[in-house]
Amino acid sequence: MSIKCIKAYTKRDVMYIQDTLYVLSGKWKIMILMALAAGDKRFMEINKSIPKITTRMLSKELKQMEVNKLIKRVVHNDYPVWVEYTFTEYSKALAPIIEEMLKWGTAHRQEIFNDKHEISISNDY
Repeated sequence: MSIKCIKAYTKRDVMYIQDTLYVLSGKWKIMILMALAAGDKRFMEINKSIPKITTRMLSKELKQMEVNKLIKRVVHNDYPVWVEYTFTEYSKALAPIIEEMLKWGTAHRQEIFNDKHEISISNDY
C-alpha cells in the first residue's frame, strides 16, 4: 500500500493534525462519542455502556470534551435535578472522520491478520 500525498504538508498542517489527535486521543473519547450516538445521554447511562471506565475517568473525559466543544452538558432543573450530555453542532463535523477511521481500522486489522496468518502458515512447514 502506498501513501499518496496530494501536497507537501507544512508545519502548520502538522500542528492542525496534532490538535485533532489531541482532542480525539485516549482510550475513552471515541467510545463516549459512540455511546452518545447510541442514545446514552445521562452520566450513568454512558458509564454503563462503556466497560471498565471508572466514574472518575468518565467525569474527567466529559469535562475535557466539553472544553473542546465536542459535547454540551445540559442541566435540567426538574425535581430531581438531572444532567444530560449531547453532541454540539460543532462536533457533528467529526462524523465523517470517525467513519473513515472505522474503515481504515477495519482494513488495518484485516491486513495485519493476513500477514500474521501467512507467517504462521510459512512457519508450519
